[in-house]
Amino acid sequence: MNGADERDLKLLDNDKYTFFVLRRIIGGDCKLLITDHEKLIICFSSEPFPVWIWTRDDATEDEMEKAYMTAFDNGLLDGKHHFNLKYDLAQYFIKRASKDGINLRILINMFAYDNPDPIAPSDKCDGKLYRCEEKDVDELVWFLDEFHKEIGIDQKDIEGYRKDAKAFIDTGKMFMWKDESGNNVASCKYAANGDTASINLVFTRKEYRRKHYGENLVYQVTMLAKNEGYMPMLYTDADYVASNACYEKIGYVLKGKLCTIGN
Repeated sequence: MNGADERDLKLLDNDKYTFFVLRRIIGGDCKLLITDHEKLIICFSSEPFPVWIWTRDDATEDEMEKAYMTAFDNGLLDGKHHFNLKYDLAQYFIKRASKDGINLRILINMFAYDNPDPIAPSDKCDGKLYRCEEKDVDELVWFLDEFHKEIGIDQKDIEGYRKDAKAFIDTGKMFMWKDESGNNVASCKYAANGDTASINLVFTRKEYRRKHYGENLVYQVTMLAKNEGYMPMLYTDADYVASNACYEKIGYVLKGKLCTIGN
């Protein structure tokens, strides 16, 4: 049941937005990859990232039990891992784990959006889009640290963020918004996989929020991805109503739902 191939990519085509990240990481160097090429894919890239579990929308209880036991037998239910999965499977995991004395709960409710027709923001702001350069590594490390502290998951140490910052800058797809005084007030990047580009690392400094910097930054980065021929998409915290409203204002359309569970 190990090793992904074209059959798995075809399965994920049906959930191309909600499982965009899974589609990307199964082709890389993963700590664990288990698939039957038909009804179940479990993939864990590395710490501190979540375990992705894909099942069909109409998964039976037997199939969900198989997913649970596969995760259990591979030591993933040790309290140190969290999981990204569909809601039906999440509820099954939570109920099933309680029988084994394991307390799981929903940590984040997530929406997946795409944007076939971006809409220019009606609320303008001062400043301009800025593509990050090598000299911006320290600044980007700060943004990465603050971003992950705020969402509370996938946290690394400073050296881990420094490695990521350098890699993101090297892609040429890491951006910030500079206000009229030259301050970097918000961050955003995009990463392509197939015909889709994920917009992520969207973060605005607290003292600069509600000034439309993030909205304008995301729109311009979305247009960059769109003009390169990609379908822009992003994940959001479903409970962050204000942020989701901003994305919808610039053309993002809800395409799927999933959640993160853990201890």
